[in-house]
Amino acid sequence: MMKKVQRFGGAMLTPVLLFSFAGIVVGFAILFMNPDIMGGLADPDSLWYQVWNVIAEGAWTVFRQMPLLFVIGLPIGLAKKESGRACLEALVTYITFNYFLAAILTTWGSFFGVDMTQEVGGTSGLAMVASVKTLDTGMFGALIISGIVVYLHNRYFDTELPEVLGVFRGTSFVVILGFIVMLPIAFLFAFVWPYFQSLMLGLQDFFIASGNIGVWVYSFLQEILIPTGLHHFIYAPFAYDNAVVPGGMAAYWATHLGDFQTTAHSLKEMYPAGGFALSGMSKVFGSIGIVFAFYKTARPEKRKAVLGLMIPVAATAVFAGITEPLEFTFLFVAPVLFVVHALLAATASTVAYAFGVVGDFGGGLINWFAVNWLPLWKYHWPTYVTQIIIGIIFAFLWYIIFVFIIKKLDLKTPGREPEEDETKFYTKADYKEKKEKNKKGKEKPNQKKAAQFLEALGGPDNIIDVTNCATRLRLTLKDAALMGPDAQFTQAGAHGVVRNGQAIQIIVGLSVPSVRSEFENLLKEEDENS
Repeated sequence: MMKKVQRFGGAMLTPVLLFSFAGIVVGFAILFMNPDIMGGLADPDSLWYQVWNVIAEGAWTVFRQMPLLFVIGLPIGLAKKESGRACLEALVTYITFNYFLAAILTTWGSFFGVDMTQEVGGTSGLAMVASVKTLDTGMFGALIISGIVVYLHNRYFDTELPEVLGVFRGTSFVVILGFIVMLPIAFLFAFVWPYFQSLMLGLQDFFIASGNIGVWVYSFLQEILIPTGLHHFIYAPFAYDNAVVPGGMAAYWATHLGDFQTTAHSLKEMYPAGGFALSGMSKVFGSIGIVFAFYKTARPEKRKAVLGLMIPVAATAVFAGITEPLEFTFLFVAPVLFVVHALLAATASTVAYAFGVVGDFGGGLINWFAVNWLPLWKYHWPTYVTQIIIGIIFAFLWYIIFVFIIKKLDLKTPGREPEEDETKFYTKADYKEKKEKNKKGKEKPNQKKAAQFLEALGGPDNIIDVTNCATRLRLTLKDAALMGPDAQFTQAGAHGVVRNGQAIQIIVGLSVPSVRSEFENLLKEEDENS
């Protein structure tokens, strides 16, 4: 069960990765359309304003069509075969579900307590999905329907039908099954979801009223659960659904930036839910403190190598907000540091919130500048100066505490490993690589990495399935005992390995989609040659 939950969480990242760029573009568009900053250029009748309005409309795509993105994104990570066809099946079935739901509520809305004559949005509980006015089931409805389709696809896609029914095989058969299943599912949603919406409205008030304690608990769970992959289930309802604000924090902040461009009220007064979007405090300032701590505690002759290892992953965390490569660099050699890191991350977010810092600070500096500082600095610069001061203080705390613990417990963090762990040894994959190079010339780095991973995992015959999240290659093995040691993976370029029975995670970094592609190519080649 844990393996399936982890794969589900990883698959959710496929659409989530689209939000960073879209958020940046929206932030710049709002900035350049602000008359207080741009003056006459930002007149609605000016060409400047109109061009940026066009650009902004394109960037709003991912925020306005979030359910569709999750419907399509889930099969990419979870379909065991023909994932492209599974995406089409999920899209068609999800739209069918919404047509069913809309027709049910239009006909019997009073019975289910839903007024379909209301405008979409707000507290009406309604939304427009693919031009269908329907019940707003948000991300959860999209994931539930898409999950059902993935199950049907994996189980029935290859079903053999009589020759006369051959036209209904494959994708058509899955869509037919989805059509049949969606009718009772739509009735079930019509009955249950209005009650769930009322509960969510109450939950918003609870979390907002919980203040600093709620922010600390949320931030700690979001960080400490990263190794399990369950952190997606902590932040997703807040960021992309209605846990604290309608439509989720990611869309709400971007769509209300214009409302926050005032000095009449503090940001915290206008947006109290923003304390749940401060994980970037640890990504930016925590990463800086950690890198300096590892550099300080490394053996003198290893410090240059440590910088070579840490600076790229730290830069990814600081600027892009992707922290897993950095955290997994030390997680599995010094897990106590990860616990301390989670405690510091939660505390940093809570202290910042207590001093009035709120906004969309879930990413790195690019996100901070684009959708926070640039459009709002003029109005709320004291808040952002406070944030920077708090962040610098916590960067020093990360540094001091990490240095103390590493030295006190003699932890084998980067630059402190035993010499034997750095010894280079050659594998069967190296031999194959050399032969291929003689035939084809220089091999791609990710091709080499995939081949070495495959060898360390016990070969093609030991692989049941493979998928990935933002930074991790996730696999299911037939026999985990056939795996090589962690050192074999790190020498191949991995940042770490998570072992949970047959469920294995290789921490690759942001290049993981390419590595997965090369890995699957190797499996196909082996299957064709066998």
